[in-house]
Amino acid sequence: MDFMGKVALITGSSSGIGEAIAIKLWSLGANVVITGRNDKRIQEVVNKCHKRDNQRALGVRTDLLVDKDIEELVAKTITEFGKIDILVNNAGILTTARFGDPKYLDSFDRTINTNVRSIQVVTQLVVPYLEITKGNIVNISSFHSEVPDWKAMTYCMAKSALDMFTKCLALQLAPKGIRVNSVNPAVIRTALFDTATGDNRLLKHFDNYCREWYPLGRMGEPADVAEAVAFLCSPTTASFITGLIMPVDGGALRMCRK
Repeated sequence: MDFMGKVALITGSSSGIGEAIAIKLWSLGANVVITGRNDKRIQEVVNKCHKRDNQRALGVRTDLLVDKDIEELVAKTITEFGKIDILVNNAGILTTARFGDPKYLDSFDRTINTNVRSIQVVTQLVVPYLEITKGNIVNISSFHSEVPDWKAMTYCMAKSALDMFTKCLALQLAPKGIRVNSVNPAVIRTALFDTATGDNRLLKHFDNYCREWYPLGRMGEPADVAEAVAFLCSPTTASFITGLIMPVDGGALRMCRK
């Protein structure tokens, strides 16, 4: 896979899965746009993309709940690189308010706005540039789009909506030469769970759970997702693939759950 000269915009790429995706695409030759809400973490990822001739990493602080921020993100990308070849809609949040809780509707609004609405805004602005480059889109969803969890109901609903967005958009954009796919991870070793719950023991709990119950016997790593994204972005390996919902789950969708 060779991404020399390509420009990849990855939302939520200042940490975790998004960071791994940005660094992977960079390692394959792409120019990358690193986004997030923390200037320090953005710069840390930019610094990991060591300078090379004819290859650049751009950091842009962006709050995806603010449409103007998204407009500025796309504008800065075009000003810096002149085009966009790859859009990875990675940014998202995990919320755990349960149905009937006093804060449930607040959680619902925040989850849908972050995990679904913001992606509509970003994608609408980027598609005209992808039409020019015959580029592609990869949405980062979750195996929870298929696996219900009543403790994370709004998250499950948001990811189900994102999967349908992927499939419908793939049909609409295929005649324009734009491919649209989704990568759906199971549990991945990031700080997402701790951030969502405030329980710093939760990641260890999931690590043990995955070792016992996942067919491949381990928790996923951000690099596992990044490799799948690189595969789908490459015209060499995936030129005839669009509308795909790709599990990266260690076999979790096939296991018997207790």
